[in-house]
Order: sequence, then C-alpha cells, then structure tokens
Amino acid sequence: MQYEAKIPGLLQGKDRMLIGGEWSKSLSGRSLPTYDPAREEKLWEVPLALEEDVDRAAAAAQNAFRSWRKLDPFERAQKVTALANALRQHAEDFAILDAIDSGNPVTAMKGDVLMAAAIMEYFAGLAGELRGEVVPGKPGMLHTVFREPYGVVARIIPFNHPIFFAACKIAAPLVAGNTLILKPAEQTPLSALEMGKYAQEIFPPGVLNIITGDGPATGTALVKHPKIKRISLTGGVETGRNVLRLAAEQSIKYITLELGGKNPMIVFPDVEISKAVESAVVGMNFHWCQGQSCGSTSRLFLHRKIHDEFLERLIQRAAGIKIGLPLDPAAEMGCLVSKDQYEKTMGYIELGKKEGAMLVAGGSRPKSEIFAKGYFVEPTIFDRVEMSMRIAREEIFGPVLSVLTWEDYEEVIDRANSVDYGLTASIWTRDLGLAYRTAEQLEAGYIWINGSSRHFLGVPFGGYKQSGIGREESVEELLSYVQSKAVNTAL
Repeated sequence: MQYEAKIPGLLQGKDRMLIGGEWSKSLSGRSLPTYDPAREEKLWEVPLALEEDVDRAAAAAQNAFRSWRKLDPFERAQKVTALANALRQHAEDFAILDAIDSGNPVTAMKGDVLMAAAIMEYFAGLAGELRGEVVPGKPGMLHTVFREPYGVVARIIPFNHPIFFAACKIAAPLVAGNTLILKPAEQTPLSALEMGKYAQEIFPPGVLNIITGDGPATGTALVKHPKIKRISLTGGVETGRNVLRLAAEQSIKYITLELGGKNPMIVFPDVEISKAVESAVVGMNFHWCQGQSCGSTSRLFLHRKIHDEFLERLIQRAAGIKIGLPLDPAAEMGCLVSKDQYEKTMGYIELGKKEGAMLVAGGSRPKSEIFAKGYFVEPTIFDRVEMSMRIAREEIFGPVLSVLTWEDYEEVIDRANSVDYGLTASIWTRDLGLAYRTAEQLEAGYIWINGSSRHFLGVPFGGYKQSGIGREESVEELLSYVQSKAVNTAL
C-alpha cells in the first residue's frame, strides 16, 4: 500500500523518550511493546518509564518553568502555533503511525491531526485572556488579581485518538505558562513521540516532556509525584477514581477528569428519518474509531411510531460502512486497538444475546479473508434492549449500539438519565421548544439538538456525574491552568 514504505523510517528513534530536551531510554533499561492490532503483531518497543524517569522529567520541567513562565504569553502562543504548523506539514506521517498503532483508519487520523492543530491555534489565540483584574474597593485601597501558572503539569491521554489528544491537550497548559509532562496511552505511544521531534526544535528544553509507559508504574508515579501540582486525565471512570485516590495520598492537587459515557440519542416521531439515521451512525463513531469514543451515542431511543422504519434504514446504513485495513485510504472503519478491547466487545455482544436483546446487525468479525487476523468487529446493533440489561448501562467502548423503544415522554427522560454517566446526549425533533425542554432535563454536559458527534471550538466539553470534572476545548480549559492571586494594597 502507498503508506507502508514510510513505516520503517517513522519507527526509527521511537525507543526513546523526550526528557529535558534530550532523547533517552528509561534508566532501568526496561521497555514496553506496542502492537499492530490489524496484524496482531508486535510493532515496536518504547521505554517503560519508572519513578526515577518521572523524577527526571519533573525536575526538567520544574527547571524550565522558571524561565518559561516569564515569557510574554503571546510568545508562548507563537511556539504552540509553530508546533501546530509542524503537525499540519507532516499530517500524513502522524496519520500512518496512528493507523498502525491504534487500528483507526488512516484518512480519519489525518482529520485528527488537522482538528488538533486547529484547537492548538485556538488556545494560542486566547493568550490575551490570561489578564488579571482590578476589584472595586474602599477609597485608599487597591485590590488586584493576578493569574499565575501552577508549574509542572501532567496530562495523561487515552488510546482512541492518539495524536489528537497528544497535540491539542498540551496547548492550554503551555500557553498559560506551565511546563508539561505528557504520557500517551501504553497502546498508542508512537505519534506522541513523533510529535516530540518537532517540539524539541520549538520549545526550550524541559518545557514539554514526553514519557511512555503503563498505568500501574508510570501513571502512578506521575500522579503521586510531589512536584506535579496539576493533573488532567482523559480515560475511564475507574482510572479517574484511582487518580483522585493516589493524588490525595500525596498532596492536594488540582485535577480535571474527562471520563466515560453511555450516551443517549432520543428520536421524536416528527424527524426526517434519513437525517436522523445518518446522525445515529455518525454519533456512534462507527466510521472513525470503531465506537471507541466516550462521546458515542450508544443508546438510541426510538419512538414507537417510527421504530420499524428507522431501524430498517439504520441497518442498511451500517451495512454500507466500508471496513478496511487501517492503511487503506478508502477505509471508513478499522479495527479495535487491542486483544483486550476486542475480547471485551465480543463478551458484551454475547452478553446482549443472553440478556434477551435481539441482534439485528453485525456481532462478529467481517467475512472477508483480509480480516482473518486483526481485531475487527462489524458495526453491531441490538434491538429490543431494556435498561435492565448491562449492554444498556455499561460503557462497552466498541462498535455496539443499543436500540430502545419509547412512547411516554417522562419515561424516556428517566431512562436516559438512569445511568451513572452524563457526558453527551443527542435530541432529534423539529419542535425546538420540545428540544430545549428535553435538553434542560437531560443530565449531560454536552448536548446536540438535531446533530451528534461534532465538537465546536470554544464550546466547553465535559460531563456530569461519573463522566468527569471540569471543562475543556474552551476558555474554561485555559483558565483551569492558572490560579488566582489577590493582592490588596493600602495606598
């Protein structure tokens, strides 16, 4: 295929981490394998960072912070913009690495690069929002508020959008004047290390450090490290709980969490069915990351009046998704990221059958010989799902969509809100008054009316309940990386 010739060159140098502006292996010499999920073969080995490596990264970041924080915010923003430009110029390279490392389609991963660059530029443009305040007071008193960075920040990112999260999640803390330690997911570390090549040329040593490793060793050392004052995690609920617990054992830290979702899409009977069907497929993220997205609308509530027609069209649309090898430019859907994720997904499919749901689409490996190996799963749809079933309540993080039927308005709101998650929701109706009334009642932090899946620059993204703490992709994210200092002066 057209991309395969570039792979050996792109893998070179990925056996080292970026710490203090230099590339180095772990002090222990230990490494961690990363796999090609489409071939079920080991792809490369990256360093396994342990406590002593985290110590090095934290010391380098702290040393760099002294001068980085003193730079004009607009100068910091220029460097973030320069990295965004480098990503755009080398988008194909990043897409190839993510495709072979995560199983996501290479064309979709090019889109991830461009979206990440746009978000980086957005935060660079917000540098002027780091201004302070003057608070009115009594005569003879001056009350001023300064915004100052925390210092050393850690960002821990997931496997589903590797370069997207690696790139866009560093922008706000760096523009705000912090220095950073980035830990990519152990399944998908390669594109973050590739980004490090360009970051090394743009940022002063120690401003951005990229370490690789697993959760139990590397992640724990990061979270508990005394020099790290601010932590952000994008991941699962259990991981989020562990981060909160481990951090509290060390000290009080500022922590934000973007966690899981079991998100509802509620379809009223007045919709244009063809558009809503397309939104259901897009919202489920079948064709971008194989349903491996915390924002996927994986519970589809169809009004009984339109259920049969909607479901028939939905099955046809899902069948038209082109499943392909990750490096196939025409592929719309690739494979799951790992054997563990594949077995988890297949286990939920079997569980759905046993619980009494009706499997109406997918549920197995695609039939073509090219999918004999790899963690491929067809777009899977269950009908006749009830909220008592585990497939309706638990996050699968795979291409499994549950269809539930409703008639009573109050009941569907209760069912939509009955899970522990509250990240996203989608409402489909031509009645905007009804739509807004429904949005008010849904316990979710990010809601689409007559849409799904898309994020919009400047609109705060985050969840209710177990789906997280804090908001991202907006000025709120930038300001979460500074702390206020009040200075009261008697004149």
